[in-house]
Order: sequence, then C-alpha cells, then structure tokens
Amino acid sequence: MKTIMISFAVLFTLMFVSTCSVEVVKSIQIDRNCVGYLKRAADANTVELAKSQVNIAVKYMEDNDLTKGFTSVIYNTPDEDIGFWYGNIKAAADELNTLKQDTTQLEKSNVLMKLRETLLDGDRITCPSGIHKYPNNKLFALLYIISSALLATLGIIGFIKTI
Repeated sequence: MKTIMISFAVLFTLMFVSTCSVEVVKSIQIDRNCVGYLKRAADANTVELAKSQVNIAVKYMEDNDLTKGFTSVIYNTPDEDIGFWYGNIKAAADELNTLKQDTTQLEKSNVLMKLRETLLDGDRITCPSGIHKYPNNKLFALLYIISSALLATLGIIGFIKTI
C-alpha cells in the first residue's frame, strides 16, 4: 500500500510540475513573439519603427488565433476579452499603416502617443490575463485542480495513517 501511495504521489507531482513547466514555456513564447513587440511599439520614437513592431505582434495574433474568445475559465469578464484586445491593437496598426510620408510631425506624435496609451497600462502591456494559456485555459485549470486535489488527498491519507 505504501508503494502505491508513493507511486501516485510521484505521478501527481510530475503532473503538477509538468503543467507548471508548460505554462512557463507558453508564457515565455507569448512574451517573445507578441507582448515584447507590443512593448517595443509602445516605446518606439518613430511611426515606422512602431508600425514594424505592431505588425509583427498582429501577425502572431492572427497566426495563433488570438483574435476572439475569452481567457476566463468560469465566467467572462471584460479584461479577459481577446476579441477586444486584438481589435484594439489591429485598429492601432491600421491607423499606423495609413499614415502617409507627408503627415506632419505633430500628427505622427499624436498617433504615437495614442498607440502608447492603447498598448500600455502604466508601464505594462495591456493584455488579457492568461493569454499565454489560451485556448487551453480550461485544461490548465483542470490539470492544476486534479493534481493539487489528489496530492492533498494523498497527504491527508498519509497524515491520518501516521496518527
């Protein structure tokens, strides 16, 4: 019986650690391929530089189907609306892409300021929480709940047996 409990404990621990590891990797990937470019666009000093960075992020969003849906697991809230997030960034990209060479410096500065306000919330990029797990947010939640509950159950059983 003790061997079986140890085996389950190892299995559920590996399940929990694997889920955490995959989440960390996915978080790094979204930062490197999307959020990082949005931050660079927000920090850009020229329209051309901002345009190139936003376009990279928008392409990543479109290629990875980050254009609609919610990152929430139980109920939807506005701050987890991927469609709004994508639409807002896409509109900013479209505005940058329509600027002409003869646009005045004042107009370019205004567009860059508007872009910065659109992309940033303070000094952080505005994006739905849990975007790195999308579209598998429910699966991640389920894996965390199962592995944590089963580990806790094994711990309680082990504690009771020692009494």
